[in-house]
Amino acid sequence: MTAETVKVVEITAAVGGRLDSIMAESEFSRSRAQKLIRGGRVEVNGNTVTKPSERVEPGDVLRVRVPEPEPLSAHPEAIPINVIYQDDSVLVVDKPRGMVVHPAPGNQSGTLVNALLAHCGGNLSDANGIFRPGIVHRIDKDTTGLLLIVKTNEAHLAIAEQIKAHSLTRAYLALVHGNVKEEGVVETLIGRNPRDRKKMAVISGASGSSRNAVTRYKPLEWFGRYTLVECRLQTGRTHQIRVHMRHLGHPIVGDKTYGVAREAGAGRKLAGQLLHAHILGFVHPKTGEYMEFTASIPADFQEIMDKLRQT
Repeated sequence: MTAETVKVVEITAAVGGRLDSIMAESEFSRSRAQKLIRGGRVEVNGNTVTKPSERVEPGDVLRVRVPEPEPLSAHPEAIPINVIYQDDSVLVVDKPRGMVVHPAPGNQSGTLVNALLAHCGGNLSDANGIFRPGIVHRIDKDTTGLLLIVKTNEAHLAIAEQIKAHSLTRAYLALVHGNVKEEGVVETLIGRNPRDRKKMAVISGASGSSRNAVTRYKPLEWFGRYTLVECRLQTGRTHQIRVHMRHLGHPIVGDKTYGVAREAGAGRKLAGQLLHAHILGFVHPKTGEYMEFTASIPADFQEIMDKLRQT
């Protein structure tokens, strides 16, 4: 049997509190911390502790043995994908809800990358690493819509420059809670939530992980307790639209991370946030021509919209 590979993380508690809370202020999520503690992988001052609620005092030294993740793999899978456009340099695909973009621990198959490897063979850029071939930007697992894929490293560099210059057109449709009365711009810092490292949050002051984020939003249709909003990204931070709409007091319907707990949209249990990458525009990396694509909202989103229009 192969010996387990671990890394050891040492934390000196600056304040007192629950063990899992102290760990969550470091590099761990609260749930990850609890799992490590219950698994006997955490010592406090040299003594193994298995209760997440164990009290930690200022100056206590935590020693955490973290198992290294299994090596990632990316292999072709014959998964159908909706290709909107393709040529020798780029593809534009319409990603369905529930599909992860690239392999990661816990999601090593069934991803868009697995499907792209089968569709394109070796004709994908490797500028972003062997586990993210062709990927130059991402959308969340339960967000639907348009994604730009690059086939060559030259195309990757050209598109990456457009993203850096904020010149890509990226417009999303979102059904949000509440009555959004007028259009506007929200600009904040976004970084890791200090209470839950798996989430992002609006950060009040500059920190090492926070980045400036700008979203332009405009209401398109009103449904009493809901509003259909178009959101245009000027920057592209992780979970940016979801965090910004929550910050404005209008969380996206169906958002299990930043939205309303145990909700249903128009009487239907939702599989994920009603956020759709609707418009994607870019300057073609080879021809220099500006190209723009539009994708209709998916059937489950449309069904809820139709039902709201009838009420």
